[in-house]
Amino acid sequence: MNASLQLPPGAARHGPPAPEALRRHVASLLAACEPGHALPGAFFTDDPLYQADLDYIFGRHWLFIASEPEIPEGGDYRTYQIGPWPIFLLRRDDGSIAAFHNTCRHRGSRILQQDSGIAGATLQCPYHRWSYDLDGKVLGCGATGESPAPQPPLKRVHVKTLAGLIFVCLADEPPADFDDMARRMTPYLAPHALARAKVAKQVDILEHGNWKLTIENNRECFHCAGHPELLCSLFDFFGAVDVERMSAAERANYARFLAASAEVQAIWRRLGLPWQAIEELHGRATAFRTERLVLDGAGESMTPDTRSASSRLLGGLSEARLGTLHYHTQPNAWFHFLSDHVLTFATLPIDRTHTLVRSTWLVHADAEEGRDYDLERLTSVWNATNSQDAHFVAETQRGASSPAYRPGPIAPNEYMVGLFHTWYEERLRAELGL
Repeated sequence: MNASLQLPPGAARHGPPAPEALRRHVASLLAACEPGHALPGAFFTDDPLYQADLDYIFGRHWLFIASEPEIPEGGDYRTYQIGPWPIFLLRRDDGSIAAFHNTCRHRGSRILQQDSGIAGATLQCPYHRWSYDLDGKVLGCGATGESPAPQPPLKRVHVKTLAGLIFVCLADEPPADFDDMARRMTPYLAPHALARAKVAKQVDILEHGNWKLTIENNRECFHCAGHPELLCSLFDFFGAVDVERMSAAERANYARFLAASAEVQAIWRRLGLPWQAIEELHGRATAFRTERLVLDGAGESMTPDTRSASSRLLGGLSEARLGTLHYHTQPNAWFHFLSDHVLTFATLPIDRTHTLVRSTWLVHADAEEGRDYDLERLTSVWNATNSQDAHFVAETQRGASSPAYRPGPIAPNEYMVGLFHTWYEERLRAELGL
């Protein structure tokens, strides 16, 4: 990171100015960063910086929180806690999706208090029985005697969908570049027909580390030797490749990768599927990356034997060997879109040293467990990988919290970690006016 970083065009703040003491504090932390190196330990241990992360990163940017199949029917809802903000997603009877702050207009109680459920035709706060319609308008004030007419409606949360993925933004004025990302990503994602899928399994893991460590761990595969289950299907070639420094075994593996890439690219061309990388992980508020990647072995899915986990392919896809479409969004999500299933990952900070990682496996809506797919086979690779990653993150949090910690260099094949750092600094400087 670089203290003299030039902000990208259109990097205006999306909220009120930050307190001067916080601006000075964050500026001093950013100035301590050494370009090409890991973040100093304070970025994972400092309480004022963590509060700034909540207010200016999670409070002002587009966040992925769910897929459309998680609220498939009218009246379905899910609740979330994003930092200090309780919110909920709601599928209305006309099929549209709304998001609201989950705070009653009477005394502030959460209105929807379960993780998920069916709301029915109205919403009612269980505390004092104030009720609302599905647009957030106050319908009744229970036994308190007030008239509903002058009461303000529930406060809305900005919500947008992209090919079955649901994003929210808590800012009063969200970043305006989401639609550009959606326009460019739709051709990549649409063939997988996520909106016509269903949830096969969802698993929450609480990682014992700062949210930035969770994202850093995802943004590189330098540590992937610690993921033997994942490496059954994933070719470990990211960023710059130096063939001259490879061992004989690595060169043979790289040759297999090049041959498989040529074969699978021919399939992508025949089916009209885009695969070229879009590398925009910084330089914009809604930063993202995508690339369709070849898989090892049979090349069909991220399973122990690299073959499809579900015999019922997604959407209208007829070819199983499509590799995986990687899609990353700053600051909190990553995805794998395969021929037979989609895997989404949403991360949310719980506190300074704990991060929720929610993994969701989705299959064709008509696929039947036991007939079309085996749940253990579908989920085993990433269940193992997530457990391993949780261990890596926890140990890094412990080590980076030590006064003896000094940031080491970022290797060339960790370049996405560096891009995350760049984006993070860009956004803090833009939102705090540094």
